[in-house]
Amino acid sequence: MSFTAKDVQALRQSSGAGMMDCKKALEENGGDIEAAKQWLREKGLAASAKRDDRDSAQGIVALQIKGNVGAIVKLKCETDFVAASEHFLAESTALVELVIAKGEAAVAERSAQLEDLKILLKEKIELGDIVRFEAASGNVLDSYIHIQGGRGVNGIQIVRWIGRSIGVSMGLVGVFFS
Repeated sequence: MSFTAKDVQALRQSSGAGMMDCKKALEENGGDIEAAKQWLREKGLAASAKRDDRDSAQGIVALQIKGNVGAIVKLKCETDFVAASEHFLAESTALVELVIAKGEAAVAERSAQLEDLKILLKEKIELGDIVRFEAASGNVLDSYIHIQGGRGVNGIQIVRWIGRSIGVSMGLVGVFFS
């Protein structure tokens, strides 16, 4: 089966792989786009496994509060360039929303997306701390995110407010650093 430059372009747009990798994938799979996607994925996973010993000291700490539930997810990577990429930011948002909706263990539902992200961004990417807070009835959660010099989050504080008829008391729930 033959393929055209448009097939290479379509595979490149859907997979995020380079043009020559897409061309080779189509050649290896007789022009079958779905088989070529799988071939690229397997090749990317093999390359991803070679990065497992690298340090993932960069990343993002995603924080979200909805009603009386708050969540923090630390998504780690190797470089600050990847941490600032739209795909990485979107994944951190999706993870924190999932933790709010279903709990900390629900991040396992996005393991395939995390593997795809490793392949796309060509870096070691892993989950760090995952925390979910739930305020009791009558309590309110609030947060503070510290961003130093526009370089990203380097501290998060979750605060629980307890309303009382004679005033308000504040209790620190947790502080996290990236």
